[in-house]
This record gives sequence, C-alpha cells and structure tokens, in this order.
Amino acid sequence: MENSNTKWYLLAFLGCVWGSSFILMQLGLKGVNSIQMGSLRILFAGFFLIAVGFKQIPKIPLHKWKYIVITSLFGTFLPVYLFAIALSKIDGSVSSILNSLTPLNTLIIGLLFFGLNVQRRQVFGVILGFLGCVLLVWFSDGENTTKNYYYALLVLLATLFYGINVNLIKKYLSDLKPLTISTGNFVVLFIPALLVLYFSDFFEVVQDEKVKTAMGYIAILGVVGTGLSNILFFKLIQLSSPVFAASVTYIIPVVAILLGYFFMNESLNLIQASGAFVVLLGVYLSSRK
Repeated sequence: MENSNTKWYLLAFLGCVWGSSFILMQLGLKGVNSIQMGSLRILFAGFFLIAVGFKQIPKIPLHKWKYIVITSLFGTFLPVYLFAIALSKIDGSVSSILNSLTPLNTLIIGLLFFGLNVQRRQVFGVILGFLGCVLLVWFSDGENTTKNYYYALLVLLATLFYGINVNLIKKYLSDLKPLTISTGNFVVLFIPALLVLYFSDFFEVVQDEKVKTAMGYIAILGVVGTGLSNILFFKLIQLSSPVFAASVTYIIPVVAILLGYFFMNESLNLIQASGAFVVLLGVYLSSRK
C-alpha cells in the first residue's frame, strides 16, 4: 500500500516539476543559445549529483557501467539538446504535449526489444496517439508552430530515446539505488557537456547580464528539473512499471499549458486542442493493463 501511494506522489511531483521545466527552458533561451543551455543544464545537474552522491560511484559494478553510459546518453544527453533546439522554434505547450508520446514509445520499445506483453487496446492507443500528434503539429498556427514543424520531430525523437532509457533501467539497473544510477549518469556526462559548452563560445559572452539571468533559470532547471528529478524518476521506475513511470507525461502538458498561458502568452487553437486530447487519450489507452 505504501509503495502504491508513493508512486502516485512521485508521479504528481515529477509532472509538476517537468511541466514547469518548459517555461524555464524558454526563459533560459532568452540569454543563451540551445547548445549552451543544454550543456549548462547537464553541468548544473552534474555538480549537484556528484556533490550529494559521490560515495555511490564505487557501488556501481564494473559490468553495469555499460548500461550507465547508454542510459546517460538516451535518458539525458541527447534529449536535453533535442528539447533545447526544438524550444527555440516551437512553443513549450506544444512541446509538452508531444512529450506525452513517451509512454507510447516506451510501450513500443518494450514490446519489440524487451518482451513486454501488450493488449489490443494498447496497440490502438499507440495508433491513436500518433494521429493526435499529427493533428497537433500539422494544423498548428503562429510563428512557432507549423512553420517549424521539423523541429517538432526533435521532440518526438527525444521521446523515443526516453522510451529506450526507461526500459533499460527497469531491466538492467533496478538493483541499484536511484541516487547511484543518477550520479553514475552525470559522472559520464560531465566532461562531454563541458567540452560542448567550451566550443559553443559560451565563455566569450558569460559576463553579459542576459546570460547571467538565464543561468539562474537554467541552474534551477538543472538541479531540480534534472538532478533531483532523475533520482525520483528512477525510484518511480523501480516501484512501478516502465509504462506507468513514463505516464508522468500525462501531467506535464497540463502544467506547461497553464504556465505558458499565464506567463508566456501562449495559446492553442481548436485543432491543436483536439490533437492534444487525442494524444492523451491514446497515451491513456496504451498504458492501461
């Protein structure tokens, strides 16, 4: 019973934190470019996790490091940059709804490569979610939507990587503590992210006031939205199933759309709203047992 309640608390908390991450990313992009924001996000998260979890590093068995490397790549490194680039051209509310395809991709990856059992209803949910995604992106309006629909594909690719990551953690890393997995991930990512930041010419503009302000938002995003949230998300995966854990993305669009409406003057037209509903309905059907 305790595990059942805990997983719902974690799901709600992560939904709120990651839903607010979209507005933090947009605010960060007002001072730095996409590559710089992605690198800074990883570095701030890395500082936090290595500081609190450095004692966990020796606890990672040698044969597990290959999975630590792979999950760091698919779960953080690639998605962080993909989302940063996408959000420079499309609205956070649209990105958050596209992100809700993560459970669908988790289901597909689990079915194809991890022996996950699937029902007809779940397959229907996958197809329905894809159709809703097409509605959402293709029939959008405004400067940051249809004209840049190719950037929406970056978000879709990120959700595919998330699906791979969740299944890998559940199958190969469930015996490790969430803090151990998270710390190991960012030990792997720290130097690559620092190198990417260096070659992005960030240190030539770091004294600019806009950059300093943006770094404040990215620091919150990195520490809370990436570092702390990764620990809690890995705990959620261990307490539940891959698809349930990925269903945190049900909550994310609601939070992101409300924040986008109140703080970023974003809006969704009727067809987009219909597409969003179809996406979420597909995700719901695909996640039911």
